Amino acid sequence: MPRIAGIDVQNDKRIEIALRYIYGIGPQLARQVLKEAGIDGGVRAKDLSEDEVGRIGGVIDRNYVVEGQLRRQLQQNIARLRDIGCYRGLRHRRGLPVRGQRTRCNARTRKGPKKTVAGKKGVKEMHRG
Repeated sequence: MPRIAGIDVQNDKRIEIALRYIYGIGPQLARQVLKEAGIDGGVRAKDLSEDEVGRIGGVIDRNYVVEGQLRRQLQQNIARLRDIGCYRGLRHRRGLPVRGQRTRCNARTRKGPKKTVAGKKGVKEMHRG
């Protein structure tokens, strides 16, 4: 398994696809990296020479923020929003959707499983009488 940017990429996949296993590299960026390194995207990862792997790693290290550094940067951005007390920061702090989605129904990914609230049994019985 070739090791690029501190990640072991899949041996049996085309290098264009294998690069996507690195956090921060998607389809477009993978093609761009290979173009800069001068490598064909159809080659399997196991068929790359040490020189080619080094060139890919060099391009990524030089021009892009990936993996741990990118995760750290995202966490710092969120921490900054929390610290300055802006709306987005408050939404992050409360664990609610940040980008304007409704929360009356749905939003279960951010809010977690439903917390059932006890029904108002006593009130209903009083209205019947």
